[in-house]
Order: sequence, then structure tokens, then C-alpha cells
Amino acid sequence: MGEKDLYNKPDAVLIKKSISGEREYQEALYRKYADKMYNVCLIYAKNEDDAADILQDGFIKMFRNLKKFEGKGSFEGWLRKIIVNTALEQYRKKNKEIEKIENSKHFIETSIDDILEAIHAKDIIRMVNELPKKAAIVLKLFSIEGYSHEEISNELNISIGTSKSQLNRARKMLLQKIENMR
Repeated sequence: MGEKDLYNKPDAVLIKKSISGEREYQEALYRKYADKMYNVCLIYAKNEDDAADILQDGFIKMFRNLKKFEGKGSFEGWLRKIIVNTALEQYRKKNKEIEKIENSKHFIETSIDDILEAIHAKDIIRMVNELPKKAAIVLKLFSIEGYSHEEISNELNISIGTSKSQLNRARKMLLQKIENMR
């Protein structure tokens, strides 16, 4: 059976054969989702090398835990959660040092949707990745993944207030970067 034929197999078949240790099916499962998951990694990584590390670690975790996938919900969603959690773990490891946090009482109420439409996604990702690490990760979790401030505080071991202030900080800094592009 050709390599391309394996990609067209249903996930359930690829998963079952991967669990039983059939390398060609493991390879097909990896190749089927690697590009999509790499794009997720790029959102959380500062550079392509870090994204590749997250991807590799995430897939290792996925294969180790593949037996735990119960088929409830999509496999892609389950894998994405592993990849995002792997990115968060990497973030925690790299950010043991404490960052001073601005306490801000006011949140930006300015809508930047119109401004964002004129900017390319690559530019936005680059600008977000240039933000201070904690502010950037809070913004990504809140805006992209849809985490609540409570979930963010649990994941990053910070208070809910810190999550809110970091989101506010990230929004202000991102808005400033966007205005500087004009």
C-alpha cells in the first residue's frame, strides 16, 4: 500500500494500527497532522526551532498516550490540546524568572478589528511574539484558545488579576505596535 493511500485511511484505522506498533501507520498519522500542528506551534513559539521542538515533544506525548484517546470528539482537537499543553509546559520551563507586572485598573475598550483587517496575519503573529513572554502567552490563550482568566491563572500559576492585567498590557502594547506601523 502506498504512503498516500495510508493518509486517506480514517483516523480510527490509523490510530488502531499505530497503537499496535505498525510504523507505517504511525508515520501516516504524523504526516496527516504535522503541518496543521506545526502552525499551532508557531503561534506559541518565538521562532521556528522552538516550534519544531514543541511539535516533536507534542507528538511524542501523543503517541505515548494514544491508547487513552477514547474517540469522543475529534482526534485533531485532542491532538491540538496536547500540542498547546506542550507549548505551555515549554513556556513554564523557560520562564522561571519573575517578571514585574503593571497593575492596571482600566482595560482597553478600543476596538482594533478594523485596524487588524488591514494587517497581514504574519505581521500580527510577529508583533505578538515580540511582546513580553507572559503578556504574549496570556493574550494567545485568551484570544486564540478561548481560555478564561481562571483557566489561564491555573495553567500559568498566576492570579486571575495578573492574567487580566497581562492581557490588558498585551493589548496596549499590540495596539501601540499597530499604530507605529501606520
